[in-house]
Amino acid sequence: MALSHHHLRHLKSGKSLLDEGTPSSGAIETIMEEVPLSNLVVNEHVNAEAREAMNSSHQPIPSVLDDFPEGGYGWVVVLACSAISFFFGGLTYSWGIVQARLTQSKLATDSELSFIGSTAITIISVAALINVRLIRWLGTRKACALGCFFLGLGPFLNGFALKSYGGLFLTNGLILGFGTSLTFMACSSLPSQYFKRRRGIANGLVFAGNGLGGGVITITLNSLIDRVGISWAFKILGLSTWFITIPASLLLRERMRRSAVAFEWGLFRDPKFVLLFFGSSIATFPLLVPPFFIPLYANSVGASASLASSLLAAFNLASAVGRVGFGLLGDSVGPITSLVLALTVNALSMLAIWPISSSVAPLVVFIVINGFGSGGFFSLIPSVVGSVYGNTRTANALAMTISGWAFGYFFVRFTHRRVALQAYGGSSAGRAAFRPAIYYAGSLAVASAGLIAGMRMLSARKLFAYA
Repeated sequence: MALSHHHLRHLKSGKSLLDEGTPSSGAIETIMEEVPLSNLVVNEHVNAEAREAMNSSHQPIPSVLDDFPEGGYGWVVVLACSAISFFFGGLTYSWGIVQARLTQSKLATDSELSFIGSTAITIISVAALINVRLIRWLGTRKACALGCFFLGLGPFLNGFALKSYGGLFLTNGLILGFGTSLTFMACSSLPSQYFKRRRGIANGLVFAGNGLGGGVITITLNSLIDRVGISWAFKILGLSTWFITIPASLLLRERMRRSAVAFEWGLFRDPKFVLLFFGSSIATFPLLVPPFFIPLYANSVGASASLASSLLAAFNLASAVGRVGFGLLGDSVGPITSLVLALTVNALSMLAIWPISSSVAPLVVFIVINGFGSGGFFSLIPSVVGSVYGNTRTANALAMTISGWAFGYFFVRFTHRRVALQAYGGSSAGRAAFRPAIYYAGSLAVASAGLIAGMRMLSARKLFAYA
């Protein structure tokens, strides 16, 4: 079809047809159909802009989300992530039971065995940026399936490494740690692609699986050890992990492409991010002290091994309730406000109740209250990051925040256990050996609550404002 005089005039002058205003995609398609490309000699920018406009409508996965279903297939994603969270939480939180059994067998000291358990959790933060890059490269579904494979491989191989401290460090520390880290990162931010108004409850349900898994797997593992021994208990646990988590990972579906991963130094120019980064990093120092110490502390007040495992299960179940409860609260008052309250509950219970728990009864009160507060932290962090930085920056900001937890997990918590517990005679020395560790952890919990409260003040100065 011949060109109109209007079109030819613009072509001779070298001006773009787009200069007179941005036409609709339908207008661009009409022009492209009417003008044979072989007859056009136009400015290079015209072709570039036209190609970009044409291609943008054919992207299968958008880079930015403008709408949120607030349900639909999002609930399937939440259920699948919760099932995976059930295992990566249960496998790490139940280490306290195994640690108590291995301490009795004289394989290693309390601090050395707790170092293995904390290493698996440490890798969540150490490998955060690497894993987000891996998730972007493979896609959430494939990356999470790979993580689930390693998640089951760790405990399965534990069954063959019980006589070797180095072997357990490799299987339970590094292999399980990599699987935990990859699945954690895959499941932490995906619900945010489906929910905005209900983001708190969605993340709460995902991480409730974490606490529920800690409770159920703790009881199950203790029972399996009594029936079939530690070796076969681990092997059964590994097989069960593969059977549930790998099919669950195949249900995951992305609604947007994850942004390119980079360490954004510019975020440190934002005072809110600085307070979140250091506040959450400090919070990780004390948060996992109770689940690692409860079985040992329970033994020091006269509880049997069976009762000690039940108390640890109660902590994890209280944590599951706290994850949902503080998630719901976050949807009502704001995720940052809810996070401040969770950390405050955690700090007060450690300083006011745990030190005076000289019998099982007050210990149970501490376990329920502290577990409830601790659970809120992990379910609220993704919601806090998402609410402040939006979907386009959530992956980077969340990965950087979690990377900051490495110092707390690895260095301070290891020194904490070695100096504050072992230096006072170890778990066999009774309750007095735990008090320095308790007060140290409690003071850090207060500091973390203060920093997050500062972030909340920067976000909304009014006390009852949503933030």
